[in-house]
Amino acid sequence: MAKERVQKILARAGFGSRRACEELIRQGRVTVNGEIITLGAKADPERDDIRVDGERVRANREHVYVILYKPRGVLSAVERQPGDNRRTVRDLVPLDGHIYPVGRLDLNSEGLMLLTDDGDLAHKLTHPRYGHTKTYHVLVEGVPNRKTLERWRRGIILDGRKTAPCQVKLLTDDKKVAWLRVVMREGRKRQIRRVAAALGHPVRRLIRTHIGPIGLGRLKPGRWRHLTPDEVRRLKKAVRTGK
Repeated sequence: MAKERVQKILARAGFGSRRACEELIRQGRVTVNGEIITLGAKADPERDDIRVDGERVRANREHVYVILYKPRGVLSAVERQPGDNRRTVRDLVPLDGHIYPVGRLDLNSEGLMLLTDDGDLAHKLTHPRYGHTKTYHVLVEGVPNRKTLERWRRGIILDGRKTAPCQVKLLTDDKKVAWLRVVMREGRKRQIRRVAAALGHPVRRLIRTHIGPIGLGRLKPGRWRHLTPDEVRRLKKAVRTGK
């Protein structure tokens, strides 16, 4: 097998995203054949002895793919800060190994999260360059009119630049609140909440229902399950085709 960058090997072996693996290398925690390496080093995962904190990296292994319904009030993180007693998504999925969330949901948002040890897949699902779709059901105050919905679809200025076009559909309304379906290929921090507030319709509830072709289905808040082989195939196909 040809040599490749070590951060890519580590990500594929489940040590985090490529960026996280690059940080492991910068911290001097990665060795190849007993020597501490620097960023940019290459290795052959079949022939070289690659270790992180002394732990041997296994080149070929079955990856873990988990879908979780993150409840509100749970952190989208693997570890909490010192003194923070709030639950994390990792607390809800009691599996061994280096699985970690693919992307984030803010503390007060809920819904679908993927956790995996497949670093390559995680990188392609979260990097803006690939533009994979994420679908949300959003409860907002008031009922946006056609003009407001069209402004949202076309994009508005946030932090000096325009948000990317997206799909926004009115699902239900009772005059005081409305449910919307929002499909995005962009994911700036708290983007839906900020756009909704800027348009005069603050968010009351935000649920992510899909990442690409994978949906929550009947999964309840706080519950998780392994993806089926068919779901993994469809997710990998979406990564390859950008859909």
